Amino acid sequence: MLVFAGFVAITLYVVYRVSHHNKSTSDYYAAGSAFSGAQNGIAITGDYLSAASFLGIAGAIAVHGYDGFLYSIGFLVAWLVALLLVAELVRNTGRFTMGDVLAYRMRQRPVRAAAATSTLVISFFYMLAQMAGAGGLVALLLDVPGRGGQALVICVVGLVMICYVLVGGMKGTTWVQIIKATMLVLCVVLMTVFLLGKFGFSMSALLEEAAANNSQGERVLEPGTQYGTTTSQLNFISLSLALVLGAAGLPHVLMRFYTVPDARQARRSVVWAVCTMAVFYLATLVIGYGASALVGSERILGSTGRENSAAPLLAFEIGGTVLLGIVSAVAFATILAVVAGLTLTASASFAHDVYATIFRRGDVEPEAEVRVARLTAVVVGVLAIIGGILANGQNVAFLVALAFAFAASANLSTLLYSLFWPRFNTVGTLWAMYGGLGSCLLLVLVSPVVSGAPTSLFPGLDFQLFPLTNPGLVSIPVSFLAGYLGTVLSGEPADPVKQAEMEVRSLTGLGR
Repeated sequence: MLVFAGFVAITLYVVYRVSHHNKSTSDYYAAGSAFSGAQNGIAITGDYLSAASFLGIAGAIAVHGYDGFLYSIGFLVAWLVALLLVAELVRNTGRFTMGDVLAYRMRQRPVRAAAATSTLVISFFYMLAQMAGAGGLVALLLDVPGRGGQALVICVVGLVMICYVLVGGMKGTTWVQIIKATMLVLCVVLMTVFLLGKFGFSMSALLEEAAANNSQGERVLEPGTQYGTTTSQLNFISLSLALVLGAAGLPHVLMRFYTVPDARQARRSVVWAVCTMAVFYLATLVIGYGASALVGSERILGSTGRENSAAPLLAFEIGGTVLLGIVSAVAFATILAVVAGLTLTASASFAHDVYATIFRRGDVEPEAEVRVARLTAVVVGVLAIIGGILANGQNVAFLVALAFAFAASANLSTLLYSLFWPRFNTVGTLWAMYGGLGSCLLLVLVSPVVSGAPTSLFPGLDFQLFPLTNPGLVSIPVSFLAGYLGTVLSGEPADPVKQAEMEVRSLTGLGR
């Protein structure tokens, strides 16, 4: 309790100290573009390494072994797409939100409305995972009984997160993410070194013990424990597509590129982020198998939080109450920082793309826009709390994979077409975004995620029609095809002047 309270108090103080000069929209949304590439790279790591990475992946490896590690590979490889295709161009073209890029050479109002809708849906699904992780984590630490107690925990997390966003804006949120990323990487590295040392720095000895204490035995060292059937293998392909292509379309990650002063620093941000994350994801392999070796898969699945409890239980096993408190505080910091970033992104998109551009047609004072953003943050926070209570008990890595599928389906196709296809027009943008988002949402609603399985959100109902738990295999191609067909069939001419402006600006940064 002391570790938790100390972390919250220190970070709230930091947020207040660095953010009391937030006046303009640039300060609130982009921290005045004052962060260096190294600082922003570590903040991106903090934004990206969510509860899914720390709790969900460690748990998936502890229970499913090799198949669980595939999440780590997908999450890391995804950054190559962001580095090579998106980071620099988005930084040069936009100002505050993804809608700035998509609407640059299109009709402003319909495209910004679509971008805001996409941002809100993706942010909501991403928040579900964080809130579900928070409920299981704190319930495990404090031995909170029943779903009612965990719901209360989720409410407290949501309220603290809203405070971060209202007080800090992007600058405060960025510093929270830097602090959290540093703590998280140090924590997993120290746990990894300790585990390897316990087994004589022999990975083979660690793996043998992990297999001996896992209900699936030697199978956890091979592919197929989770993706052994034809349907599950298709699910794996769908999951991989979503993870690899989704990161470049996540609104809260794209928004981070506006906090640096130029394109060079945007590239450096991604390089720093990739290097830091590579260390982290390699450590999850040791921590996951270490949890299987020292805690055992049956104890993990029988605990509050199920798979999400693997890392905290391992911490208690090797370091007692103190290390459990530290690891849980780090995980708690992870959840708070990521949810704060998501809430800020969702509120900025509504205030900047919908309120300022659609409702007020650009005629709005910065103070009024920031005020609307803060009100939106409260509404988004309340919805996240409700959704987190409903999703409590789900594996958080799996829930985040759904958010990646939404991002890849709705945003990646429109970003790439806007940046690289001169003929792309407004109709194509709307078809791609709504087609990808709508198909993804529809497939999730009729999939085992919602009904028809013991792990569904509503296990007592069964209206399942689509067999895969991740819709990316279908919805991502639908989005690219819809964007192409909408552009070709509409006959709406693209604006060659705006297209030329956007091309020069995206490649050089001139005019930004």
